[in-house]
Amino acid sequence: MQSRLSANPDFWRLWFVGMVAFVVRWLEMLALGLYAYQLTGSAFVVAVLSMLRVLPMGLFGAFLGAAAERIERHSALVLMIAISIAGALTLAILASFDALRIWHLGLVSFVNGVCWAADNPVRRMMIGDVVGPERMGTAMSIDAGTNNASRVLGPTLSGVLLAQAGIAAVFWLGAALYALSLVAALKIRVRSGRSGIQHAPFFASIRQGLAWARIDRRIIGVFLITICFNVFGWPFTSMIPVFGTDYLHLGPEGIGLVASCEGIGGLIGALLVAWLARPEWYGRIYVGAVVSYIVMAIAFALTSVASVAASVLLLSGTLSTGFAVMQATLVYRITPPPMRARLLGVLSVCIGTSPIGFLYLGWLADLFAPRAATVALGVQGLLVLLLTRRYWLPALRMS
Repeated sequence: MQSRLSANPDFWRLWFVGMVAFVVRWLEMLALGLYAYQLTGSAFVVAVLSMLRVLPMGLFGAFLGAAAERIERHSALVLMIAISIAGALTLAILASFDALRIWHLGLVSFVNGVCWAADNPVRRMMIGDVVGPERMGTAMSIDAGTNNASRVLGPTLSGVLLAQAGIAAVFWLGAALYALSLVAALKIRVRSGRSGIQHAPFFASIRQGLAWARIDRRIIGVFLITICFNVFGWPFTSMIPVFGTDYLHLGPEGIGLVASCEGIGGLIGALLVAWLARPEWYGRIYVGAVVSYIVMAIAFALTSVASVAASVLLLSGTLSTGFAVMQATLVYRITPPPMRARLLGVLSVCIGTSPIGFLYLGWLADLFAPRAATVALGVQGLLVLLLTRRYWLPALRMS
């Protein structure tokens, strides 16, 4: 299985495009959080910047999924990369001339978020087209493992660059990496092939995707677990720059190193999933990973020791890989081909509920304290999972 993937050049070109997007995403997220917190001293502003990056998933996810059925996906991928290059160059130039403002960061974060929201129905659909359903789990494990590896490189490099060269260097590097990914994307040979396929009207296709999700309890379970993770689990990562500064008393390099531990754990988890996970375990891995991740978020909030915080992030990264790998894989495996793009778009909408969690956590952090806010968010997440278990229990039996 792995050998056939290794012999597929288009898969590895798509992998490289994703790797660059992952690295730059984590490179920028830590740098923006640290820069904004140093400038404003507000945990809420830090949370808002993180929120703006994921807001487009909630606003446009379903539309992008329906649109992906009507456009040539390779062309869309090239356009996404070109937009990302333009955003990175704009911020790099503004920062170089000391003209960078918080609203610039927010605007470009939102635009980059649109490209991120398009990743599921565009690049990951292209991966499925290239490797086929039987190898999708392994391909997504490799893709998720790369994402987690980028969470090692991105924050570490971000902390060093921010401390030694300033925030402009972060954006110049991002622009250069995007340029390399554009070269790789232009060499991809696979095309989505729209000819001969009759699609429902645009808004009708979105309604069909939502209707399918309502009648298939397995899909409902996947989407509910995804929402719980993104509202009550993932937002705690926006507080890492704040915790690193206020509770762990670290500089940019130290915060970058601590943050990178989640990526190390994620890489380990991706390797374990790729090598050991069986299809009949997919649902259990998916649910168990989310519960464990929320517990780790609470544990992170309660520590004031850098080594303990790093260890907790290592564990949370390992556990979260099950979620990252399985959410798209399960949707892809249990839905018929005509529905995949639009349901992956609905999945992006579920991922896009995270702005609720980011804003809620930021508001709580300013109202009380970052530590109390993070613990409260995690406890509420576990309570929601307990109260809604009858809806997501069917997900445990999925493969």
